[in-house]
Amino acid sequence: MKSSRPILVATDFSPSARHATDRAARVAHEKGAPLALLHVMPGEALASLRQWLGASNAPEVQIMASAREQLEQLATELRASRNVEPTRNVTAGPPVDEVVREAERLDARLIVLGARGTGFLRRLVLGTTAERLLRRTVRPLLVVRQTPHEPYRRVLVALDFSVWSAHSIALARRVAPRAHLLLFNAYQVPFEDKLKFAGVDAATIDQYRRHARADATQRVHAMAAASGLTPSDWEPCIVEGEASLRIIEHEQEKDCDLIVLGKHGQSATEDLLLGSVTKHVLAEGSTDVLVSTAREP
Repeated sequence: MKSSRPILVATDFSPSARHATDRAARVAHEKGAPLALLHVMPGEALASLRQWLGASNAPEVQIMASAREQLEQLATELRASRNVEPTRNVTAGPPVDEVVREAERLDARLIVLGARGTGFLRRLVLGTTAERLLRRTVRPLLVVRQTPHEPYRRVLVALDFSVWSAHSIALARRVAPRAHLLLFNAYQVPFEDKLKFAGVDAATIDQYRRHARADATQRVHAMAAASGLTPSDWEPCIVEGEASLRIIEHEQEKDCDLIVLGKHGQSATEDLLLGSVTKHVLAEGSTDVLVSTAREP
């Protein structure tokens, strides 16, 4: 079904941003959604240029014109290779503010970024600026690391049974409708170290471990059923350990080309910040990451 809500991709024309643009175009074509290209000229750099040059604004005009030409060339390439007709916009200002503003103006269904930029996207994706973007937007965010060669095939959906989990499954199905889903949960025995310190015997702790695994397995199957998945759509991936580490391990072990997870976890304190697991996966993962920003499907 076609949608009038566009997919917004921010580009600084770097190789990584080109991967993101190509992936966004693929998703837009597959979903029948419009595609919007955005390039942001950093406001601080332009302000410094004005200060150095005084009254003359000719270089600034030339720089903006060059950016528009590059964006037009990119649109021409996508028109030919992906059969999409993207809109184009060049703005100036703080990158996060401009991306959020454009996403709101367009009512974008998805924001797409490259993982490693050379211009404004370097500041946008790395460190606290990315956290600011995810905190401020209600739009899902796709961070592209890999060169797209085909639609997503195998998607690891990280579930922690928080209010974000159901939406992560729904979002995975929207962005990667042909992919096989691995519904992932990393369980741990609560207070295992404290139990050992308190003298609880190993057999009892193993019993707790089996109970934790059984409970996680039951909840994953329940979420799959509630999401309308058929047995051929998905498989469970239930492991013990720290979620942030195990997600990265299984992304590689299971040959996944996309990870989907919520931007927060179960902890109430994580509602104030970007969830620690999400931050770790964004920083350390080797494949594309899709972050859900909504609590409900």
